[in-house]
Amino acid sequence: MFAKSLLALTLLVGSTFMTEAHEFKLGDLTIGHPWSRATPGGAKIGGGYLTITNNGSAPDKLVAATTAAADHVEIHEMAMANNVMTMRKLDNGVAVPPGKTVTFAPGGYHLMLMGLKGPLKEGDRLKATLTFEKAGPIEVTINVEGIGAQHPAPAEDHSKHKM
Repeated sequence: MFAKSLLALTLLVGSTFMTEAHEFKLGDLTIGHPWSRATPGGAKIGGGYLTITNNGSAPDKLVAATTAAADHVEIHEMAMANNVMTMRKLDNGVAVPPGKTVTFAPGGYHLMLMGLKGPLKEGDRLKATLTFEKAGPIEVTINVEGIGAQHPAPAEDHSKHKM
């Protein structure tokens, strides 16, 4: 009986933490691991990062994003040109070709959270809505990582914890 209870608890805990990796599905699209960095007090902008995988046979496009944590969200791209870092707003969004994954990460595509209503604190979870040209809107959760994070924290391995 104890072994069955322990197995049930392990499966429950494991499934709970597997959701922490957090993916969201909308039709043929999979949005993976939305995250942001913590911001210092008084900061008015923040960044949002994620992956978008198009498992379908038709292209789609991320055209807009919103969150209550900011006045508005813009889709941006950073790039190096002649040893100069440039950043530009992408008014037409970002295409997601069929069978491909588009990565939003520091130094590349990203969401600019403009007019933050308060600092983003490590451990916070922000609700945001991403809108795609064909698939439509989806609500996602953005996990806030440490102030210097370069990528989302890996899902924690709880198999080594003692019970």
